[in-house]
Order: sequence, then C-alpha cells, then structure tokens
Amino acid sequence: MDDSPETLAKYSRDASLLLVRPKLVVFPKDKEDVKSLVRWVSENKEKYPGIAITARCAGTDMSGGAIGESIIMDFTRHMNRMIKFEGNTITVEPGMFYRDFEKITLSQELILPCYTASKSLNAMGGMFGNNAAGEKTLKYGKTEDFIYEAKVVFADGHEYIVKNLSRDELIRKIGEGTFEAQIYKNIYELINKNSAEIENAKPRVSKNSAGYYIWNVAGENNFNLNKLLVGSQGTLGLATEITFKLIPNSKYSKLVAIFLNNLEPLGRLVDEILQEKPETLEAYDDKTMMLAVHFFPDFLKNRGLIGMIKFLWSFLPEFFMLLYGGFPKMILLVELAGVDNAESDKKCLALSRRIENFKLKVHITKSQMEANKYWDIRRESFSLLRKHVAQRRTAPFIDDIIVRPEFLPKFIPELNKILSKYKLTYTIAGHAGNGNFHIIPLMDFRRADTAKIIMELSESVYDLVMRYHGSITAEHNDGLIRTPFLTKMYDQEIISIFGEIKKIFDPQNIFNPGKKVAVESGGGTKNYIASHIALEHDLKHRV
Repeated sequence: MDDSPETLAKYSRDASLLLVRPKLVVFPKDKEDVKSLVRWVSENKEKYPGIAITARCAGTDMSGGAIGESIIMDFTRHMNRMIKFEGNTITVEPGMFYRDFEKITLSQELILPCYTASKSLNAMGGMFGNNAAGEKTLKYGKTEDFIYEAKVVFADGHEYIVKNLSRDELIRKIGEGTFEAQIYKNIYELINKNSAEIENAKPRVSKNSAGYYIWNVAGENNFNLNKLLVGSQGTLGLATEITFKLIPNSKYSKLVAIFLNNLEPLGRLVDEILQEKPETLEAYDDKTMMLAVHFFPDFLKNRGLIGMIKFLWSFLPEFFMLLYGGFPKMILLVELAGVDNAESDKKCLALSRRIENFKLKVHITKSQMEANKYWDIRRESFSLLRKHVAQRRTAPFIDDIIVRPEFLPKFIPELNKILSKYKLTYTIAGHAGNGNFHIIPLMDFRRADTAKIIMELSESVYDLVMRYHGSITAEHNDGLIRTPFLTKMYDQEIISIFGEIKKIFDPQNIFNPGKKVAVESGGGTKNYIASHIALEHDLKHRV
C-alpha cells in the first residue's frame, strides 16, 4: 500500500478531465488480498463511513470511473497473469494489459475482437468494467458477448463464479442461502416485477453503456449476471479472474477508404455499406485529417529511412486529391474480410460497385502498410491533440455519443452548430456503422469559466442526442462525468431500479461510489463534476 504524496497525485487522475484525490492506493498480490480488503472495508464501514474501494487497471477511463476519494485498488502491478488457455477460451487476471493478452491469443491465431482504439494501453479488467467496444464491434459485438465466466468478489468478501445459468440452475442457486444466492433472488424478482418498464426504457441504439444494462440478464431459459456486471465499472463487485471467449483472427482483409464532400448522403451510404457485412465501418472528420497533416512528422517517427519513404509515397493519392478537391468533410474506413486475398478483393470491388451512384471518391488499399496510414490517423488523433496544442488540453466529456446512423446527416451539422458557439477546436471520429462518435474538444483549463462551459455543453449536446433517441454513452461508460445526466435518458422509475440494483449487490456502498448511482458526497452529481474539473491551478498545487 502507498499513501505518499507522489502516488496519491498520480492516482488522482485517469484519462478524464477530473481530479479526485484518494486516501490510499493498494496493489493486491492475489485474490486473497482482494477478499481480505473487501471484508475489512465491510466490517469497518460504520466506523469509517467514507471508506470505499475503487478498482483500477490501466487508468485509461475517460469518464472518471477509475478515480475515487478513498482506496484505489490497482490490479496491474501484481494481478496481471494468464491463468489458463484452453481451446478458444483464455482466463486472465484483471491487471493484464491487452497488448500482452493479444500477443498470446494471436500466437494461436485467435483474437478478442472487442478491443478498443487504446488497445496498446488498456487492461482486461477495464474492458470488463466498461463493457469495452471498438472498431470490430459492428460485426462481432461488445465485451459482454465474449465473457464465458468470471470470478467476482462480492460485498461479503467471498469470491463466486459467475456464469450463464439455466432456469433449473438458477432455482438451485437461489436455494443455496448465501449472500450470492440473495443477489440472484433479488435481481431475478426485480426484473420480473418491472419487466414492462424495463423493456420500454431500453435505448433504441446498437450500443449503450448508460446505467446498469439490465436488459440482457434474463433470457427465456437462462439467467446471466455477467450481463449486468460487465459494464458496471466495479460498482457491484470486483472481478479477480475473467474467462474470455475468442474467435479466429481474420488474416485476409482489405480496407476501403471513402471520401465524402458533404454529409447529406451519409445515412443512406452507411445502409448500403452494411449490406456487404463489413468487419469495420469507422469514420473521422476533416478536422482530424487536418490535424494529421499539420503534425505529419509524428507519423514518420521510428520508421527508418526506407519506411519513411514508403509511408510518404503511400500518401501521394491523397495529396493530389486534397490539392485539387480540398479536404473531404468525412472519411469512412470500411474493412472487408475473406477466406483469402481473392475473396477480400472481390468484396471490395462489390462494395465499390454498390456505391457507384453516390459518385464519391473511393480508394481500395493495396497493402497493409497503406491501410495502416488511415488507421494511424483514426487511432492517433486523441494523442496528437493532447501532445501538440499549446496551453490547451483534451477535454473528454461528450466523447461517446450515439444515434442511429440514419440520423447522422442531420445530427452532425446540429452538433457542429452547438460546438461552434464556444469557438472550440475539436475532432470527431468514431464508429459510423452504428452512429457512435467521439467528440474531443480542446479547452484552456486556465480559464475560470471552463467548468461552466463544460456543464453547459454537456446539457446542450445530451439534449440533442435525446432528440434523436440516442444514448449519452455507447462504450466509454458513465463514471463521474455522465452519471448525473442519466436522468436525461431514463425516467425516475428506471433510475430507482438502478439504485435498487446497487443496494442488492452493495448494501453499504463500498464499491466505487458516485458512478452509475448518484450519492450526495463522493460523486454522481453535477456540482461534484464542476468542483473536481482539473484546472491548471489544481494540477500545479494539489499534491
């Protein structure tokens, strides 16, 4: 454990714009350490009312989900090992980084396809906690679709195996008389009692991480609490082992770049592209492209002379296109896979023919290196913003909105109009195939009105999202930054159900308070957000 000023300062931040100082950071060596601490906190909650545990892995959370005022439990130092690898399943501890995980799976030609754009940085426990998704989610789904089972420490300090149960298994589980059995019983009854209200409140988009995702827990003949635990941001229990299901890695795929000079046909174009069943359908806007051009030397680093020449040469078609036609308003990246190169080539040509009537510039990449230049721009825009723009910082708070793709041609111009009122520099990139976009503004955190602007923009942008029947977070989750805005998406009845879920799992509120369910102190309110935005003064003087 560590409570040094340097460590507390480090763990006061994640990838969000918030600063919350903990009291202590602990580094569990194994599951016994996790169980012991949970038991101690449960037994001493009455004596120390503010005590709680916030689970943390890589700290890449943009929502403030990995910061808290009490104890931070960092899994990455010790609990980062593979437990076993059998067939198409792999069991790991939550602190394993995805980059290490992927090396192991790719050695067996298998992959976990819900990886994120930050896959070189993030860890597996964070993927479980946030229900992570990424560029291949369009075809393969989110993290919840790849969980075979998990070992989870609940609020009683005991570890339980959580997996999909048949109806008979559920009945037997409820009869066991344990703390876990009581959870199963109460969640089952809560869903049955409120089934109509729950169904009516379901967001009508393909991805949603807002609130507790109670809709997939109970099937006709099965019951799976992992559907609720995945995406709960460590507010219901702490996973100590996670078993993921893997799929064969697509060896043969090609990327098609499509350039739009206006957004009017975007919805219809996405519909046509989806007919070809792409692996991915990503997008970034003209501001992202201009950012890449402006800081082009960053893309040349560590390539060597020959690699640098090849990379520069690969951009000649785009150079001439920009010279004669200007920057496109949006670039779509469509990845199509086949059993071999011939099939993937055939699919790319079929897509090109399918969208001929749109009269757009279309480029079928000829090599993986050529495809990588587009992926580099898509994946590196956030870090470019963060590194290069003087006296301003990236401000992720409207970073994960989603509306159905057919609404995008109207939605994006209205979004730009709202953002333009504040004269902000920002980029828009994301998953066009399901209408999920990441807006990252740059803001001057020396200004006294920064918090006011962030709160005003959140209100305006989320109101726009709700007018188009979307979700305020598709995959980055609620954390501290969005929990207070859940009332825009759900009525009081559903908000109360979320509160009841939290009480069933965590009656003393010892797990990551202030996320998913608001509390008066420790997060979950708009005042808490405004008072914990990390202004420049805070970063210099809060040690």
